[in-house]
Amino acid sequence: MNTQDIIRLSNITPLEHQMHDSGIVHVVSCSGGKDSTASILRSRELGIQARYVFADVGNEHQLTYEYLDYLEDRLCITIERIKPDFSEWMAKRRAWVREVGPRRGYTPAMVERIVSHLKPTGIPFLDLCLIKGFFPSTKRKFCTQFLKQVPINTLVTEPLLEADREVWSWQGVRREESAARATASHFEASRDGWEGFFIYRPIVEWTTDEVFAMHRRHAVKPNPLYSLGMTRVGCMPCVNTRKEELYQIQKQFPEVIDRIAKWERLVMLCSKKGVTTFFHARTIPNRGGGDTRSHIRNAAKWSKTDRYGQYDMLKAMEAPAECASQYGLCE
Repeated sequence: MNTQDIIRLSNITPLEHQMHDSGIVHVVSCSGGKDSTASILRSRELGIQARYVFADVGNEHQLTYEYLDYLEDRLCITIERIKPDFSEWMAKRRAWVREVGPRRGYTPAMVERIVSHLKPTGIPFLDLCLIKGFFPSTKRKFCTQFLKQVPINTLVTEPLLEADREVWSWQGVRREESAARATASHFEASRDGWEGFFIYRPIVEWTTDEVFAMHRRHAVKPNPLYSLGMTRVGCMPCVNTRKEELYQIQKQFPEVIDRIAKWERLVMLCSKKGVTTFFHARTIPNRGGGDTRSHIRNAAKWSKTDRYGQYDMLKAMEAPAECASQYGLCE
């Protein structure tokens, strides 16, 4: 028995002894981030023949797409790419604006403006925001549901359940991540009421150090974005991006700021008020400008300030670091 076999067998939990039933299909969600990669590696350690699925929302950095290719090559696996299509929903939204909008306070000019710009772009994240007329936020977090959960359930989970297969959906969620996830369970039946569908969180109790230790154990490099100052990998930027991470984005990837600025203009044209921003209006504290104060370009400028809101000259003069990891990956 080699070292890897000893590691694998010594870490198997009672629950994991049950997962080799031939009637179970394991679906591992992959984002290209550290936690989903650790989940992939855990499934490999356990000898699970899983389906690996990536929901492409169209707001990921190119390095993440390249990292998924790297994982496929390094681990000899196939990661299914799922890209939701909102063209039908968008057509229904246009019809609603024409027929119902006037009864809901939409003026003829509003109707014409929205309908003329409400057209599919082929970018799921942007198309969803065009339909909604605004961007997701902490309180209106519709992105995960419609861009990841629904497409994976529709295209993968439901067909398997209809074929009388039991499905375990692997999620790289950890309690350490946030207060909202502090009570996440290791294993539970789906709350959607689907018989035979279970949620499995293999690393729910792990620390960040343990996640990266799993990468090292299998000689798998983490997503390179972690060495460039990113604390999360998925959307770039995420609507919940922190100030320091936004600073790194505007400094190293100014084209991302340009792209989001373009998206803001498009979504504004499809909103009832004609005003919306990528970040919530109160993201930038103590600034005037009403609903537009958190425009992506204003947010990028704010990321260069210190805790008192003053322009940080020392930060501005810093040369781009070869490694800006928040996780000590450069050591």
